[in-house]
Amino acid sequence: MATTRLMPLHTGKGRSVATALGKTTDYVENPEKTDGGEWISSYECDPMMADEEFLLSKRQYAQLTGRDQGERDVIAYHLRQSFKPGEIDPATANRIGYDLAMSLTKGKHAFLVCTHVDRNHIHSHIIFNSTALDYSKKFRNFWGSSFAIRKISDRLCVENGLSIIEKPKQSRGSYGT
Repeated sequence: MATTRLMPLHTGKGRSVATALGKTTDYVENPEKTDGGEWISSYECDPMMADEEFLLSKRQYAQLTGRDQGERDVIAYHLRQSFKPGEIDPATANRIGYDLAMSLTKGKHAFLVCTHVDRNHIHSHIIFNSTALDYSKKFRNFWGSSFAIRKISDRLCVENGLSIIEKPKQSRGSYGT
């Protein structure tokens, strides 16, 4: 059983794109949470330089398209996938997170998958660049994207012999709940 939550990452109050990306990648790549970096995987980016690579793609996108969203711009998306305690091992959770990100982005966006093992429930943080690899467009958080993500996640859980939530309830609760 996995729960998911998609959160857009903005620059925020007084933060630059570089600061916002750096803080997020530092948190999700924390060696104390990922067994010394053992449970970090990536697609089309170097995990140690992902924030810089995402930043460069933003510049390339602005040059190519002439578009600049300013502070409203979504610079990346943070997707959290949390599993039922005791139901999954870190390697499988990381692989499922990778498959979820690949399916959602269709391989058109760079991403990191960092699986945290510091809690009683294993969970993965997926950070994917809002800018496409070819710099021509951006990922749009469409109406119903949370449902689509849950559907992909449930399919992957079933394929891997994990339980799913049969009748999920909409939640705006905190991470702890």
